[in-house]
Amino acid sequence: MKAAVEAARGKVVLVNVWATWCEPCREEFPDLLRLRREERSRGLELILVSADFERQAATAQAFLREQGVDFPSLLKSGDDMDFIEGLEPRWSGSLPATFVYDRSGRLVEYWEGMADYETLRGKVVPLL
Repeated sequence: MKAAVEAARGKVVLVNVWATWCEPCREEFPDLLRLRREERSRGLELILVSADFERQAATAQAFLREQGVDFPSLLKSGDDMDFIEGLEPRWSGSLPATFVYDRSGRLVEYWEGMADYETLRGKVVPLL
């Protein structure tokens, strides 16, 4: 995960951790994709990370296709606590979870729970 954020250095990075079984995650997906479409040219990078179990990878990939995701996305692997600690030790692990990194790769903000389009936009646009 950190490697993906590092690779996007120079851009504002929005990392969203979601799962197919998480209804609020599914509800906020269109707003995440809309924000990416509208702000990508200004330097926004959206990184989607499925927290589905590895055996559910096909279900997660099918959901991404249904949503029209045409860019690489990640699937969490390994130990849940290592994953959580690696992103943000203060994160409880609840989903959805969103992390905002500035152009230098510094974590600026994170939150747990669903956010609507205006909230997402309000967190990202000032950094662009």
